[in-house]
Amino acid sequence: MKRRSFMQLSALSSLGLLLPLHSCNSNSHKVINLEDFTAFQKQSFDLLKTWCDAMIRDQINDNNDPVTNGTLYCHACKTVHGRANDAVYPFMYMADATGEKKYLDAALKLLDWSVNVDGPKGSWTNDINPKSWNGITVFGAIALGEALHHHGHLLSKEDKTKWDARLKEAIEFVYNRFDMHFSHINYRFTAVYALYFLGTYFNEEKYIKRSDEFAALIPDYLTAPNKLIFGEDKPDNDKSAKGLYPIDIGYNVEETLNGVVQYAILKKDEKLLELLTESMNGHLEFILPDGAWDNSFGTRQNKWSYWGSRTTDGCQPAFALMADRNPAFGTAAVLSTELLARCTVDGLLAGGLHYESHGEKPCIHHTFSHAKNLAFVLDNLKATKSANKETPVPRSTNNGVKHFPELDVWLGARGPWKSTVSTYDQIWKKKYSVAGTGGALSILWHDKVGPLFTASMAEYLMVEPNNQQPQPGIDFCITPRVERFENNVWFTNIHDLKAKASFKDENGIINFNIAANLTNREKEVASKDAAFQLNYLFDEKTATIKAKRTSTAQNGDTLVLPIISKTGEKVVQTSANSLEIHKKEGVVKVSSNVAIQIKEMQKERIFNQVPGMEVLPLLIVFPKGTTEISCAIEVV
Repeated sequence: MKRRSFMQLSALSSLGLLLPLHSCNSNSHKVINLEDFTAFQKQSFDLLKTWCDAMIRDQINDNNDPVTNGTLYCHACKTVHGRANDAVYPFMYMADATGEKKYLDAALKLLDWSVNVDGPKGSWTNDINPKSWNGITVFGAIALGEALHHHGHLLSKEDKTKWDARLKEAIEFVYNRFDMHFSHINYRFTAVYALYFLGTYFNEEKYIKRSDEFAALIPDYLTAPNKLIFGEDKPDNDKSAKGLYPIDIGYNVEETLNGVVQYAILKKDEKLLELLTESMNGHLEFILPDGAWDNSFGTRQNKWSYWGSRTTDGCQPAFALMADRNPAFGTAAVLSTELLARCTVDGLLAGGLHYESHGEKPCIHHTFSHAKNLAFVLDNLKATKSANKETPVPRSTNNGVKHFPELDVWLGARGPWKSTVSTYDQIWKKKYSVAGTGGALSILWHDKVGPLFTASMAEYLMVEPNNQQPQPGIDFCITPRVERFENNVWFTNIHDLKAKASFKDENGIINFNIAANLTNREKEVASKDAAFQLNYLFDEKTATIKAKRTSTAQNGDTLVLPIISKTGEKVVQTSANSLEIHKKEGVVKVSSNVAIQIKEMQKERIFNQVPGMEVLPLLIVFPKGTTEISCAIEVV
């Protein structure tokens, strides 16, 4: 189909929304009516259109500035992101699906702009800086490849030839640059699909052979016993002091699993598909009933955005494609997409639930990354038709505790409560970007009101300054903890990489027992009385948090409970030792054996970028002579 005939498709679409599906080598259109879509596919289409329209709204049109003309402007970061050309795929899908010329125009302008991120030897760079990271070429190659494979017939012969040539340069770079230990595992396992997919597209056997070589590594990067993918650090197989590999649930489910599943399906490799089913079952344990991926402890938690990760693509391809093997995989895909819709603010995907209530703008990177995978779902309607949410995910029905020894993480479930306890000791960049560890209660979730605690970084560090939004306001850790300040140095259990956890499940009560020391960012233990015992108890009605120390001095020891609560929720202090938080879904009642204080704030709530939540920070200070604090939480 020539560009000049594009309006003919627009005229057809005015008769009703027509969605063409076709092969890359055919100019004919197999038209499917939107009414034939499953509920999940319809939801994906609606959300993708919302995102694409917002991205076009924010596309720069300034012929006097060739460095930015045609790319997407990020109002949150006040810059442009180098990977914006990934949006060419969702734009091309929407052009084909709706017949609206604006989507094709947006794709053409974006690819014209992408010369500004051309790097050495056919690569693209993460930023306009030509010396910036170029491993991301593998993701851009897939996006451009999918656009051409499914929708290349929309282009003129000249543009099609130009795009094919650029794509060939990109995948040639991946072939030459990626080796068996290239960067983090998500790159190599994504390359498994990129090389195979584009090897078939270009009929280039060497790409297919390299893809098979990378795929042979897959079993070597699965943990025992739950077959979680490890390798999200560099080196990718470096063990912690406890002997634990670097694992990041967010990257695994939103990026790495997609690559290997898409490859295995294209390859029709049944043995690999069976292995990946086991791995996906292990990862499935970490999705919460609201569609959030629990990455409260992951090695790359600095980019955790509750629904997944800031610069990854979304879990939809792998989990929707594999729904025929385990229907709960389809549920995960649907729940995740519903959460993405709830986190969409002014047309763009925000990094958490409370961007709008806090007045924080969403980074456009989230949107153009995740739009690609919704386009993939819609370009593969037959393969994703099994995805629905009729089968519950494990954390919706579990009762009891499951320990993941490869993480030293425990997932608890009792009545309406879902909890995560972590003593995982892998640290990203081996410095200070500590996530949920030290025996932290890194997730507390309730059936009625959703998340009540989520872990943040101990300190919000811009580990990847071009891939993280600046923290607005004060940097306040929102992980529940005990803490003390000695000579203005912060000591807390969540810095203790040697903390130990155990549990009992007796008489209907789950009781996690944590032994930890107050530790600073340098991993030095407080000068005296550093040992604490923490207990997290759950029954059918109440979650109770206890903190016990040996000292009776009034030395500032404090139990800090940052309750998730967005701006506008009414707070009632019913007594010195109790308060209520009135949410739309229910009332959260908090009571303690000693006085509860609310930290002074400049705004109504404190916001943390990880994972995009507002909190009401409750401080319970140990009075002189008191060795134990007990705090109960109920939801009515």
